[in-house]
Amino acid sequence: MLKIKKLIAVTLWAVTCLLASQSSVYAHGEKALEPFIRMRTIQWYDVRWSQEQLKINDEVVITGKFHVAEDWPRSVPKPDATYLNVSTPGPVFIRTERYLNGQPWVSSTALKLGGDYDFKIVLKARLPGRFHIHPFFNLHDAGSVMGPGHWLEISGDPAAFSNPVKTLSGDVVDMESYGFANAVSWHVFWMVLGATWLLWWVRRPLFIPRYKMLQAGDESALITSLDKTIAKAILVVVPLFVFGAYAVTDSQYPNAIPLQAALDQIEPLTPEVNNGLIQVKVKRSEYHVPGRAMVMTAQIHNLSDQPVRVGEFASGNLRFINSTVGMAYQDHGDPLVAQTGLKVDSPEPIQPGETRTVQIEAADALWETEQLDGLFRDADSRLGGLLFLYDATGKRYAASVATAVIPQFN
Repeated sequence: MLKIKKLIAVTLWAVTCLLASQSSVYAHGEKALEPFIRMRTIQWYDVRWSQEQLKINDEVVITGKFHVAEDWPRSVPKPDATYLNVSTPGPVFIRTERYLNGQPWVSSTALKLGGDYDFKIVLKARLPGRFHIHPFFNLHDAGSVMGPGHWLEISGDPAAFSNPVKTLSGDVVDMESYGFANAVSWHVFWMVLGATWLLWWVRRPLFIPRYKMLQAGDESALITSLDKTIAKAILVVVPLFVFGAYAVTDSQYPNAIPLQAALDQIEPLTPEVNNGLIQVKVKRSEYHVPGRAMVMTAQIHNLSDQPVRVGEFASGNLRFINSTVGMAYQDHGDPLVAQTGLKVDSPEPIQPGETRTVQIEAADALWETEQLDGLFRDADSRLGGLLFLYDATGKRYAASVATAVIPQFN
C-alpha cells in the first residue's frame, strides 16, 4: 500500500508541475470577477507570508487583515455566511490552523459591513514545485473574492510528507495513508457492482433490435423473469449491505466528530479603517482611459493630533504608493504594487483640525493588466478602496472610500 501511495503522490506531483508550467494557471480567476465586486466587498491589506522557500513538511504562515466595505454592492448577497480559504494549483499544501481575530476558526462566519478583521492561516508544504497561492473568501451565493497572491517554492521528496494526527482514542495516525486501503476497496466494490449490472444489459442486442421488438408488440420479452429476480435481489441486498457496513463502522469507531456546520459569530476588531480620526469624502472620481489613471477629488478632514499625508491607495489587490511618504510599506517584490503610482496635488501635511480638498491620482498600467479598467462598463460602476494616511511618527490612519466613476476617453 505504501508503494501505491508513493506512486499516487509522485503522479500528482508530476501533473501539478506540468500544469504549473503553463501560464494559464498563474492566476486563479481573480481577474474574471467583476471589478465592482473585487473593489467593494472584501478589501485586503497587510497580507504577509512568513517565508518563500520551503521544504516538504515545512510550514508557511499567512497573516493579514481585511475590511468589509460599507458600500457593499446591492447585487451581491450580504456576507452573512463566508469561509476563508487558500487557493492553490492542486493539493500542494494542507491547512493545519486558521484563526480570525485571534480565535481558532473552523466553521463559516458572518461578517459585519464596515468591520475590520485580521486572519492567520498555517499551511504545511506537501508537494515540491513553484506555486502561486492566494487567500480568498467564499461568499455564500456570490462566489470567491481573491486576496493578493504570492509565489512560494517547495523543494524535497514528496514521499517524505507526513500528516500525523492524534485521534480521540489517543492513537496517532498519518492522514496521508490512514483509511487508504478501505477507501480503495469501497470504490472498487461499487464500480464492479455497477459495471456488472451494466454489462448484464449490454450483453444483449441493443437499440434497433429492441426497437423492432417494441414495434412488433413483443415488449414483454425485453425483461425476463431472471432480470426481475436479480433486480429485486439488488433492491434488497444493497440497502441491507450499506446499513450493515454502517453499523459495523459505528461500532468500530464510536467516538467520531461530524463535519461542522455551525456559523461562527466573531466580532470585528477595534476599527482601524474609518475610526473617525480621518474623515474622507470623495466628491468626484474619474478614470482616464488613455492614461490608465484614476483621479479622485477628495475632501479630507484631519481630527487627529498630528499632521498627516496621503501615503497609499489600495483597491482590488492593487496598491498605489506615494513615494514621497517614506512610511508607506512598499514590498518591492510584489508585482501588484505601483511604487510611484500615487500622486497628490497638495503634498504638504494636512494639519490637525484642518479640512482640505485634494486631488489624488492613482496611475499605472496595472488598472489595465488586472482588468480593473473595465469598471465603467459594469452595471454598478462604482469605485471602492482604502486610503492610507501617515503622520510624522509613522502611525497609519485608514479610510474606506466609495464613489461613482466617470470615464474620460481623452
